[in-house]
Amino acid sequence: MKKVAIFCHNLFANGTVKVALTQAEVLQEAGQDVHLFIFNKEGDFTPPKDVTIHYVFDSQKALSLAAQKMRLQECVHSIEQQNGKFSLFLSNSTDCDVVVDGCNFDPCYYFCHCALQQELIMELKRGPIHFLRRWKKAKALIGKRIITVSEGIATELRNTRWLKPQSVQAIYNPFRIDDIKAKAKQEVDGLPNEPFMIHIGRVTRQKRLDILFQTLKAMPTAPKLVLLTNRPEKARKLARKYGVEDRIITPGFQSNPYAWVARAELMLLSSDFEGLPTVLIESLICGTPVVSTDCPHGPSEILTGELAQYLVPRRQPALLAKKATECLTKPPLLNELPIIQAVNSQYIAQQYISLCEK
Repeated sequence: MKKVAIFCHNLFANGTVKVALTQAEVLQEAGQDVHLFIFNKEGDFTPPKDVTIHYVFDSQKALSLAAQKMRLQECVHSIEQQNGKFSLFLSNSTDCDVVVDGCNFDPCYYFCHCALQQELIMELKRGPIHFLRRWKKAKALIGKRIITVSEGIATELRNTRWLKPQSVQAIYNPFRIDDIKAKAKQEVDGLPNEPFMIHIGRVTRQKRLDILFQTLKAMPTAPKLVLLTNRPEKARKLARKYGVEDRIITPGFQSNPYAWVARAELMLLSSDFEGLPTVLIESLICGTPVVSTDCPHGPSEILTGELAQYLVPRRQPALLAKKATECLTKPPLLNELPIIQAVNSQYIAQQYISLCEK
């Protein structure tokens, strides 16, 4: 049995937090002694029941970065004195990385969930302050052992000269497939009593809701679009700009999104870039077809074979609408997909465990 420390920034509903919590669950189920270090207690998600939880900061914002590092080291060392040394450390987000960097935890692996170069370019376009803020976090990865969540990101980082990583490898995010399928069958309140499409994601430039709403406008006879998003009012305001506010449904945060995904006619993704878009895999597990932009990185590793026809070049809403209409008219078969086998939680847990031996 290995002793594993996983660092998670908070419990808010976003992809990296969800991955960290799932990592903790699948490693614990695989017989490891997992400790989840949560930097900030606030958020929507409930931590895993069978995993040891440590809340690191009472108020992280009140501390300097040096003080944060010291507090984290003290917390980890205190646990090690009581229960023995950790065999593996996993840092799961950019906000964790800047604190974990320099703490000399070994072996420590840093997860890169995003298309890093694309994020830096996006922030540069927003202005120097935004770029410097993101660059400060990106620098924490220099010279580190990095785990990416797709082969596309791994290739990008190996070719990023300033990064000089100690190592780069791809390990897909773990998916608890049976659990997802069981939740998909549950009855939940608020489901539309009419056919609907679905999109899940934060309201950010990366997700390109402007492209999504232009796509919807180009599909006048298509079902309404459910948006499970963190900022429903902002989404509605943007939808109003494109004349489709009356064709979207924004129910807010859902503790069981799988029930919504499973009942949707189609999952739409309009992003400019991704890491490994979790919602696409979850949709396929739930038996719901997907149409997505062929953005860097991830969608082309998920939609392979016959499903590759549902990849559309970025920023082309007319083409996205055309493919979505085709998919609605004649949905593809979703049997024995390679990606679902590749992300099975038990298989991924063994890849994590093998990191302890490197």
